[in-house]
This record gives sequence, structure tokens and C-alpha cells, in this order.
Amino acid sequence: MAQQEKISGLIRAALGPGFALMTLLAIAGYAVLGPTGVLAWGEYQTKLETRGIELAKLEAERDALKNRVELLDPRGADPDLIGELLRKKVNVIHPDEIIVPLK
Repeated sequence: MAQQEKISGLIRAALGPGFALMTLLAIAGYAVLGPTGVLAWGEYQTKLETRGIELAKLEAERDALKNRVELLDPRGADPDLIGELLRKKVNVIHPDEIIVPLK
């Protein structure tokens, strides 16, 4: 009987540190294998490079649109751009112009 109490006392004494050890192992596993863990850094680096390229393309497109807006400013619009837009959107041409289809 004394032997059984000794074993159950050891088991009770080991439960607290065992639970703490399991918790620390779970936290360490999550830190390594989790979605924001050490192993996910490579994927994040790849996504960062891809998004950097996409950002450069979008910035170039934004700059082109900004330039077009500046050219269409009502206070001093670019006559060449206005003529191009009229021909393209409204099909307005001068009587002496010849249209050459490119297709």
C-alpha cells in the first residue's frame, strides 16, 4: 500500500512539470511550423518579391495615368491628345484626313 501511495505521489508531482513541458513544446512547434513561423519566411520572401514587381508595374501605370490627366487639364490641354481622343472616341475627322486601318 505504501508503495502505491509513493507511485501516485510521484505521478501527481510530475503532472505540473509535464504539462508545462508539453505547453512549451506546443509553443515551440507553433513558432517553427505555424503560419507565421520560421519555415514560412521563405514563402513570405517570395510573396514580397512578387508583390514588389506588381507594385512597380502599378506605379508605372499610375504615373502614365497621372501624366494623361495633366495633359487633359482644362486650363492648358494638349491639342494633340485632344485630337487623338476625338478621333478615337467620337469618330470626328477632318475632311482632308485619310484613315488607314492597321488591321
